[in-house]
Amino acid sequence: MTSPGMFVIALAGLGLGVWVLAKIGRALASMAELLTATVVVFVGLWWACKVVFWLFSQVVIHWRTSLTVIVVYLWCVWVGWIWLVVNLVGLALILGVWRLLDVTSFDQWCGRPLRSWWLRWAVYHLKLPGWLHACGLSVRDAALPVEVTVNLVGRRKASRATARQSGVQVPKVLGVRSGPSWDEVRVQLVPGQKPEDFDDAARALASARNVARCQVRELKPNVVSIDFQRRDQLAALVHSPALPEGQSAVDLRKVWAGRTEYGHDWRVPLLGSGAHCLTAGASGAGKNSVMWCPLVAAAPAIRSGLVRMSGIDPKGMELAYGRGIFSRYAVSGKDALEVLDGLVEEMESRKREFAGRVRTIPLSTDYPLELLEFDEIGALTKYTDRKTREQIVERVALLNTQGRALNISLRGYVQEPTKDTVPVRELFTRRVCLRVTSKTHVGMVLGDGAYERGAWANRIGESEAGVGFVWGEGIREPLRIRAGWVSDETVKALEQYVTNGGVARPSFGGEGVAA
Repeated sequence: MTSPGMFVIALAGLGLGVWVLAKIGRALASMAELLTATVVVFVGLWWACKVVFWLFSQVVIHWRTSLTVIVVYLWCVWVGWIWLVVNLVGLALILGVWRLLDVTSFDQWCGRPLRSWWLRWAVYHLKLPGWLHACGLSVRDAALPVEVTVNLVGRRKASRATARQSGVQVPKVLGVRSGPSWDEVRVQLVPGQKPEDFDDAARALASARNVARCQVRELKPNVVSIDFQRRDQLAALVHSPALPEGQSAVDLRKVWAGRTEYGHDWRVPLLGSGAHCLTAGASGAGKNSVMWCPLVAAAPAIRSGLVRMSGIDPKGMELAYGRGIFSRYAVSGKDALEVLDGLVEEMESRKREFAGRVRTIPLSTDYPLELLEFDEIGALTKYTDRKTREQIVERVALLNTQGRALNISLRGYVQEPTKDTVPVRELFTRRVCLRVTSKTHVGMVLGDGAYERGAWANRIGESEAGVGFVWGEGIREPLRIRAGWVSDETVKALEQYVTNGGVARPSFGGEGVAA
């Protein structure tokens, strides 16, 4: 039986314990408050530093916008907003007059920067991430947990992440450059992506942007340019240059041949690297423009004897219209062999003359550029007897593989660009694909993946003669071009100009004739 004394002692011990625990609790609470205050202060300072650093980085990165805002603010403080409005209206009037007087210089110095700035922030910065995600060009971290919703009947619906949800990465817009007809949007790839992914989605991106064409160019291993065509610069007919009055210098490595989709001159080499050119296109696609326009531009060199022309024309129609400019000319397979044998013989002669002395022979009237125009090359490399066909293919291959350093160039034209029709098509260092009848023909001419990179040559309209895509040395992406149109009168004028009014040109095999 517990005595009253023990009960009192127990109560006193219990009270003492409660008092001690209370003291400890207060001490712990004070420490917790101190730690909490410390954490709050440090976290607040950390976030404040991050905000300041982010603001500073945005000011530095977007320095043009920041400088504009500062100038506008200081102007309003020191001068007043009324004068700001007056000056802006005056500046707008000056720019409007400038554009009316000279739209080219206005667009180069003012229009493009303003348009690029506006499109970056008003269009691509806001909408491009959504387009990229919708086209399958975003990357999601598979390690993140999947959110699952269970309803009353036990059916599960997994939530789908959008481009703006956490865990989804989309390529970052690095810059925008807007030209007269194209917007070039530079984006940085997300780890795990490759430029070919964007090639495959080019058509979907064009639909998302609501434009006719989209082309992807690789700038760096992790940076691509997504180019959107706002309008077609090649809709209007491109005319060939006029024949010069007298003699003038011609750069045979950059001969004018038409216009590009970027509004620049399209120049082709007739001499040196990339001079061997194969042009493919359906009937009426404009192969004659690709053929004749560079010859019109190079007319002074042909007239002076720096360029000696040879022609093989199985149809006997296209080159025959200006046959006076050709020193060698052939229609039949037998005559074509004579022309090719003459070029091969000239090539071997130059080898013996310059071997061991120079790597590329100098251009002169004694050793001119031997330029062969081979129209409808498939007619003689497939649709002829086997023996003649094999001999022609062999000589074309020799000229393609050895002719560049010896100033011998070959330009061929074909309707059906299959391997059976043109067995040596890979030996042509530059290729042009005009309107073709099949999607597969694009890859045959321009290489695998050309269609996915925007070379939609099978979609060129019948009214767009001379429009096509070119692929050559140093060009990964097909370039859309339109060759200069050459009228029948211009061809006859070229013949008259080159032959000095009809003076007979020498004949080397085949049916060489006087003008």
